[in-house]
Amino acid sequence: MTDHVRDLASVRDATERLLSAVAALDNASTAEPSRLPGWTRGHVLAHLARNADALVNVLQGRPMYVSARARDADIERDAPRPLDVQVADVRDTAARMRDVAAVPADWSRTVELRNGVTDSASRVPFRRWVEVELHHVDLGIGYELEDLPEEFTEREIAFLADRFAGHPDVPPTRLTDGTRAWRTGRRTEETRDTGGAGGAGEAGVTEETGAAGGAGAAEITKEITVTGPPADLLGWLAGRREGTALTVTGGALPALPPL
Repeated sequence: MTDHVRDLASVRDATERLLSAVAALDNASTAEPSRLPGWTRGHVLAHLARNADALVNVLQGRPMYVSARARDADIERDAPRPLDVQVADVRDTAARMRDVAAVPADWSRTVELRNGVTDSASRVPFRRWVEVELHHVDLGIGYELEDLPEEFTEREIAFLADRFAGHPDVPPTRLTDGTRAWRTGRRTEETRDTGGAGGAGEAGVTEETGAAGGAGAAEITKEITVTGPPADLLGWLAGRREGTALTVTGGALPALPPL
């Protein structure tokens, strides 16, 4: 069960880490390119502020954004602002989200995000944590995937593996860091039998020879295994790394759909 109170504390800590790091920038470096194509660091900071406002909308039962066009326009409008304005905006909107989340509410209720996506309200703080941590990395100012909290990395790998689970364009794939394992992509007969995409702590991989065979039996897609350090698994799943540091057996490294 998601602990939204603990996640809110993690969001606060991650936000303070980001703001402390950003304080070392200046206006010129804020206008430099980030690691996200087409975005400066100012775009990233503007997005973080507007995302906090958007999640306040979600928690209060309003549409997350007026429209996709309005979302993009707001980011473009705010990206060129001076660093002190950017920092104040990120800090103020984060505080506003904390205040809204502190109001007693039914955290088991279903809320709507972008593009018709729905989720439990209790997962909204974790989604914000993802935004803050990954975009801190995207700023390209010395905070890397290896610096992310271990709990965050494990949970985000599981979250993204679940997101791609059952996707028709992703072959059956087992992810492992040598200790923990997750499954994603289309399901084999074996993963159907054992519950499909596994979360962190899944005990190994099932045998691939257990499906019913014989003449006329449907062909079973072989499972690909992707092995590597947690930071590299997360980087690949989140579109932050190409996966060159990962070891792949059973086929080629799958091409993942955009997030």
